[in-house]
Amino acid sequence: MTAQPPPQDPNQTVSTQVRALSQRVKDLLTVMRKQQDVLRTRGLKLPSEAMSNLKQLKDRTDKLQQDIGGMQIELTQLRALADTTALIASTLDVDEVLNQVMDTVVRLTGAERGYIVLKNKETGEMEFRVARGMAQEQLDQSEFIVSRTIVNRVTETAKPVLTDNASADPRFQEQKSIVGFALRSILAVPLTSRDDVIGVVYCDNRILAGVFREHEMNLLTAFADQAAVAIENARLFADARSQLNEATSIRDLMNDIFSSVASGILTINTDSTVTTLNTAAEQILGIPQAQILGHRLLDVIPGDTAELERAIEAVASTDTQKPLEMQPQLADLGQRDWKLTVSPLHDERDGHVEGIVIVLDDLTDIKAQQAQLEQVRNFVPMGNIENIKSEQLSNMKVEVREITSLFCDVRGFTSFSENLEPEDLMRVINRYLSLASDAINLYEGIVDKYMGDAVTGLFNTQLNPQEDHAVRCVRAAMSMVFDLKAQHEVMPEDQRLFYGTGIHTGPAVLGNIGGGGREEFSAMGEAMEISKVLQENAGPGEVVISVKTYEYVQDMFECEEIVPEKTKDYEIPLAYRVVRRKKGTMTGPLMLDPELMALFEDNDG
Repeated sequence: MTAQPPPQDPNQTVSTQVRALSQRVKDLLTVMRKQQDVLRTRGLKLPSEAMSNLKQLKDRTDKLQQDIGGMQIELTQLRALADTTALIASTLDVDEVLNQVMDTVVRLTGAERGYIVLKNKETGEMEFRVARGMAQEQLDQSEFIVSRTIVNRVTETAKPVLTDNASADPRFQEQKSIVGFALRSILAVPLTSRDDVIGVVYCDNRILAGVFREHEMNLLTAFADQAAVAIENARLFADARSQLNEATSIRDLMNDIFSSVASGILTINTDSTVTTLNTAAEQILGIPQAQILGHRLLDVIPGDTAELERAIEAVASTDTQKPLEMQPQLADLGQRDWKLTVSPLHDERDGHVEGIVIVLDDLTDIKAQQAQLEQVRNFVPMGNIENIKSEQLSNMKVEVREITSLFCDVRGFTSFSENLEPEDLMRVINRYLSLASDAINLYEGIVDKYMGDAVTGLFNTQLNPQEDHAVRCVRAAMSMVFDLKAQHEVMPEDQRLFYGTGIHTGPAVLGNIGGGGREEFSAMGEAMEISKVLQENAGPGEVVISVKTYEYVQDMFECEEIVPEKTKDYEIPLAYRVVRRKKGTMTGPLMLDPELMALFEDNDG
């Protein structure tokens, strides 16, 4: 099968035929002239009209060929204009549109250089945006002068400016940027959108005059009208995209804030249907979000919701906030303690209540910690309570540290108790244990345990860190001795008992112990064991301390050496019995009345 030749451009065919016709006319005219010369030698001549008509035909074919050439150039420009306009309309990127516009301007006009200035929407000033050279290379503003005169003229009049020799144009004789740089041909047209000049397209030629004619001006003006629409659309799209990005950022920020709030937040409409909720609400309710959104809140929350329903109705009708508490029983979490704050949700346009916002806080753990903290008040001195956070108790880490331990036992209580009724027995022993506890608390120690007729105190634990823990502990023991003497003055003689106290400074393991839902802070180790052994070596009214404790307190207390008789499994070759406080050493945060201090320093017990 023979391949078909490609279809020919009709315009090219006409141009070829006219060119061929013109050539044949020229050839015929040449032949006729030669024939005329031959006939003249023979005394003959051609008709005068023949040569004249032939010359006219030649002139007409030449003119036709020239017109067709111009039309072809114009047609090529129009095609390029249509193609480029469609291409410009296909993109919404401002910079890409400007670059395409500038490339088209240089191609359509044959300009040496060109640039575009656009009006700044905020300042109204014309700003340089993009420039091109003849080879469509990117130019910088510094490579040529931006003629403010021509730009301003086009902006103010909204009409194009055309000059075929700017250096000689009387309109620009006083403009240094034009005369000084010997600019020849200049063409500038406005970029107009909705009757507003949004920019100017400028092109020039520094070498040739007459490069731009009215045809180029009209062509560029038509193109600029289309280009202005494309540029404005791209700028509007860029603004819309920027606003969308800003709105998206704000939305994401609000979502992050909404999700990060520790309290549960739910919104319901007038039908009590849940419309939004955050992650905290989902966790507190213990229900997946999909089972909450779009459902009635009163159907989602388990248990009795009558009070919540009344609160919602009251808030909707009175437009006021209402707090309430609930104790629902959740399937996986057990009974919970909730605090709810029900508030109206207003329409921002007319202020009417269009829904309800519920802030939900789960106070179960907090209340449990507070209850635990209340229990701690029984054995932690009041001065330390405010420094202890409730979560510290539930998350108390096991720690090995040096402490000073006090072990105090009521001497003779076993035989004494045999002759008392139970009620009287408890009343008496509580007086002794309370006195001991008060002395420990006075010096900011912790009452660790009550064991029958004995009590233990701890100094320098995680709950009451102290640099002078050994001194505080011995002070507490001596206060017990002194206070007991004062107590004896108002007690029946047959109820007067004495303390035997042992004190040791050493390492201990401290932390929460227990299980089955019950834990308590306690200590184990050398400090506890040795203080108990030293207590067994103390007589009624005596305070016996270890060598380690003595090293800490020897400058404040007068002590005498003793050899412990009861040591169990420990090697305790030496201990000290505290005799009295040395005079002049009553310093520190806890001061006694001067008269009491004198008695205390003179006390032999």
